[in-house]
Amino acid sequence: MCHAVCPSFVTLSRGTYRKMVQNLWWAAGYNIFAIPLAAGVLAAWRILLTPALGAVFMSASTVIVAINAQFLKRLEL
Repeated sequence: MCHAVCPSFVTLSRGTYRKMVQNLWWAAGYNIFAIPLAAGVLAAWRILLTPALGAVFMSASTVIVAINAQFLKRLEL
């Protein structure tokens, strides 16, 4: 039933899991950094993330996660 195909499934599953973890860390890192700046945590030191710049960073984060997921196609099965 599962002859030569099963190792490919396992390889794909492991590669997918690695990409999920990478993307989770990227998104969490962005949120840990950008949300406090946008909320004004460092406003006393005149460090504030404007809404426009926050939108740019959010879009960049989404694009980076999507590009990273595309690298899964390079996985050799």
